[in-house]
Amino acid sequence: MTELTALETRLAGLLASLSPAARRRLAADIAKQLRASQQQRIKRQQAPDGTPYAARKRQPVRSGKGRIKREMFSKLRTSRFMKAGGNDSAAVVDFTGRVQRMAWVHQRGLKDRPNRNSPDVQYPARQLLGFSRDDERLIEQLIIQHLR
Repeated sequence: MTELTALETRLAGLLASLSPAARRRLAADIAKQLRASQQQRIKRQQAPDGTPYAARKRQPVRSGKGRIKREMFSKLRTSRFMKAGGNDSAAVVDFTGRVQRMAWVHQRGLKDRPNRNSPDVQYPARQLLGFSRDDERLIEQLIIQHLR
């Protein structure tokens, strides 16, 4: 969270003056807006810095029926798996359930097995969650709106 230290120092005094219930509402609003922006960014297949994700590995051509290829992380970015929440001290956007491991592997670029019987595969790092400059501006705007 070192990216937000400048933002935290500017707004710490204003946030401290809010009641815990108001901070909880603000954190929930921030988390919802951040989840929406993260979902849109994942849909565009971009990292928080604007660079495109590493391309998917080419699959061998199969004859006959095969599965229909979807864009990467199309189900992962749905609100079923990507949750937003907040309390009086934090706003949180994270993945839940069994997809949390898959998201972690892609976020960090780790090795994993696609299924139980396959060998380990090294995945390139595709940063799913992170802060962009637009997200920082969004947070500032939400806080200012809430303080009015």
